Amino acid sequence: MASQVVSFKRPGSVVTTQTWTVNIAGAPVSLPIVTIKEDLAISLMMIIDMGVSFGVRCGSAIAAAVSDLRPDVVVGAATLGIPVAIEVSRALGLDRYVILQKSPKIHLRDAMVQEIQSITSSGSQRLLLDVDAIPLIAGRRVLVVDDVVASGSSLKGALELVRRAGGSVVGIGVILTEAREWESTLGEDAKLIKGLAHIPQFRLEGGEWKPIESTF
Repeated sequence: MASQVVSFKRPGSVVTTQTWTVNIAGAPVSLPIVTIKEDLAISLMMIIDMGVSFGVRCGSAIAAAVSDLRPDVVVGAATLGIPVAIEVSRALGLDRYVILQKSPKIHLRDAMVQEIQSITSSGSQRLLLDVDAIPLIAGRRVLVVDDVVASGSSLKGALELVRRAGGSVVGIGVILTEAREWESTLGEDAKLIKGLAHIPQFRLEGGEWKPIESTF
């Protein structure tokens, strides 16, 4: 049978020829600038394409930034939060971590559900917490992690789910903060964020994507 190529590109998204370089955990990283609307673009980091050493380095850096918070467990959301949760847990010396799924799995018979909206995914999504994982969170000091926080809606949903499960959120660790919308979305919880670097968003000026000053 001949192989088939299927496009899953989000409508309106285009990978441009431009990149944005940012220092992450002590090393420069060039990220492709990708349009998400006709007049708006972001610099896209896909941690699953960044290599093992990048994940280890970021996990160690986040762990160092939050170690004084003494978290008991790390919680991350699928899919891109999974490698972050693993590496941060490893660096903190924690064996168990909890992943909030976005689609039902064969083992996920019963779950707590939280509706979310992501800047990099079209349409609404759900975060699912396996009820069997609730004892890992309830009454414990929880560090919530993710790769990038932009609008903040996905992270807000994760925080709400952790708290509904009885966990105490002591901190939030991310690799990148993007623009400033997440500050208003998260409110007081924005103060819990420890990020390794910040990236702006971009608008088209004179045929070139340039950073929007207000998003720094």
